[in-house]
Order: sequence, then structure tokens, then C-alpha cells
Amino acid sequence: MRSRLLRNIRLGVKDLMLHKLRSLLTTLGVVFGVGSVIAMLAVGEGASQQAMAQIRKLGSHNIIISSEKPADENNSTAERSFMSIYGLLYADEERIRASMPFVSRTVPVRLAPQQGGLGELRMDIRVVGTTPDWFDLVSRPVVAGRVLRADDVRQLANVCVLTEAGARRLLAGRHAIGETLRVGDQVFQVVGIVRTDTGGEGIQLPDKDADAYIPLNVYKARFGEITVKRATGSTQMELVELHQILVEVEDLAMVESAAAAIDAMLKRAHRKEDYRVHVPLALLKQAEQTKRTFNIVLGSIAGISLLVGGIGIMNIMLASVTERTREIGIRRAIGARRRQIVAQFLVETVVLSAVGGFIGILVGIAFPWAITRLSNLPTVIPLYAIALSLGISMAIGLVFGIYPAVRAANLDPIEALRHE
Repeated sequence: MRSRLLRNIRLGVKDLMLHKLRSLLTTLGVVFGVGSVIAMLAVGEGASQQAMAQIRKLGSHNIIISSEKPADENNSTAERSFMSIYGLLYADEERIRASMPFVSRTVPVRLAPQQGGLGELRMDIRVVGTTPDWFDLVSRPVVAGRVLRADDVRQLANVCVLTEAGARRLLAGRHAIGETLRVGDQVFQVVGIVRTDTGGEGIQLPDKDADAYIPLNVYKARFGEITVKRATGSTQMELVELHQILVEVEDLAMVESAAAAIDAMLKRAHRKEDYRVHVPLALLKQAEQTKRTFNIVLGSIAGISLLVGGIGIMNIMLASVTERTREIGIRRAIGARRRQIVAQFLVETVVLSAVGGFIGILVGIAFPWAITRLSNLPTVIPLYAIALSLGISMAIGLVFGIYPAVRAANLDPIEALRHE
């Protein structure tokens, strides 16, 4: 059985080599079909993994509540000074911490744009007033120095932790840790630098060009409660007690139900919709579902190329049956059985699709590499994409080779011998 299979493979390869150019052109449909399947899945996988990595940085156990200016105040066009009062309250954080048994800790956050300076350098920075727990709940790797500590809060210390992007611009050519940074009309000592992360816009605290993290009690003592925004013809003042509250839930299974309970509690305390609740765990589940859908769509589109390649193989094999009618008649006349004729033609189609599949894998690996190099888009080639593409190409060889093989085997030997 094994020797017969090897003989059929040798015969199939020999017949294909008699028409090298035609065989090569026939495999191109499979080559680009397999290559496009792998490349499109790699692009989709890369984009999905990047999005899910950003969401995971927010913490699967976390619930993030953000202050949001009501729509009617956003649409205000008054050309005069006015005060907007909205958003989360210190009392909201206290209620969440005290009344929700499944909450392990809460982290309040306040934000304010300020002018930062070091020597002759000046740039806009964003002050983030928070507690040391913030760095436990949100992933920010420490590049140098340290993060905020409980001692900084107790001592009301003017210390700050900078994000890496801002530190590179403000502290270029200087010793980063220990430098004195002017923020507004206050002076802070830089005690640490953390990795910049611009992900999660609208969900978390996406880093600006320069963020300076300081203790929340220092923020309130140095910058007050009111934020002033000046524009041409108007001055807008905002009173927002807390811009965000981060809530850590003990049990992962309770995160979504805890978010619903917190939302219900906040609705009773707020007369207008001036906050939004974000659940990274729910976003992660949604991203995973989107990834599956995205991969199915991309794989289906690319699979059309494989289908076209299979039709090309069947077309060429049908032409080959017509060209080799007399050869088939001679083989049948000297005792070849129908299943041997079927096996010979199936071997040829499988060899064509397998060669195309292996070349397509190389093309599929090269495409994502080129995309990443040229456009900076992340691409990840999943192993299942390679196995799936190769398996589909082999299956196409079998499926689209059956009809030509059966047609060759069913030729009448006498009529085949008379064929010119």
C-alpha cells in the first residue's frame, strides 16, 4: 500500500514537472489565498491583542467612574464668565467604600492643567492628584526612582512622579530624580518616573505629554477646588470635586454586578447624568468577542482567494484529463483499475495545493513583517492560522481534484485509445 502511494506520488510529480510553468501558475491562486489568510488574521490578531492589552492594564478587578460634563453645559456658548459645577463628589467615594462590602479599596483622582517649568524649559503639564494606591490599581512600570508613598501624604510633601514622555522633555540633560520642578506657582521635587501609557482614552487616565502625579491632599492645598479655563472672550470655571474614582473589587465574579450596584447608588445621589461608569472586565469580554468576529470575517474574505485557487486547480486538471485521454486509455487497457487512475489525479492535485500552501505560508509570514516595518501596525501570526491555511489548501486539493479524477477514471478505454 505504501509503495503504491509512493509510486503514485512519483508519477504525479513527474507529470506536473512536464508542464512547469502551467503548474506554477496554477499554484499561485493557492499561494496568495494562503498568504492572505495568514496576513489578514495576523493583522486582526495584532490589533485585537493591542486593544486587549490596553484594557488589561486598567485591571480586571477595577471599576472606573469618571466625571462627565452634562451635554447642556457642553453646548453653552455664553461669552462671559460662568461656573460649571458637576461630577463626582468626595461623598460618593466615601459611600462606595463604606456601603459596598465587595469593594476592597477606592482611589480618588483629581486633574488640573498647569504650566510646568524647569530652568528655561516650559511646557503644559497635567497635574494628577491621587493616593499611593493608584499605582497598585493601574499598571505603570517605574522607570526611575519611586512612586508616591504614605509618608508623602502624611507630611503634605511637595513631591511628584512624572511620566516618561514629559520627563524626557523637561529633564533632558539633567539628573531626573531630585530635580525641582515648577508647577504653576508651586515647586515640587521629582521623586520618580513611570512609563508613559496613552491607551484607554476616555476610560482611564491616558497620559498627556507630561503628567505629574502628586498626593491628593497636596493637590487640594496647593491648587484649590476650582479649575479656571480661559479662552478668547470668556473665562470658564469648573468645580469638580473628583474627576475619577477607581474602585477595586475583591472577587472577579462580582465586578459587573458591583458596577451595576454602584451605578444605581450614584443615580440616587446625582440629579443629572454627570458621571460614567466603565468596567474594564466587560470591555475585555467585548473585545474578545469582537476579536472572534473580526477574525471570522477576515478569514472568510481571505478564504475566497483559496476558493478561487481551488477552482483554478480543477480547471487545469480537467484540461489535463482531456490532454491525457489516450494515456488513460493505454493504462486502462494494460490493467490499471479505476481507483488507480483516481489516485494518480488526486495525488497531482494534492501536490499542487500542498506546494502552493507551503509557499503561501512563507508569503503569509512575509506580509505581516512588511506591514509592521512599513506602517508600525502590530501584527501577530497565530499558529492556528498557519495550520488552518495549510489544512484548507490540502482540503481544496482533494475536493477540487475529485471531479477531474473521477471523470478520468470513467473514460471508456476503447474510446480513450481512439482519441487523437
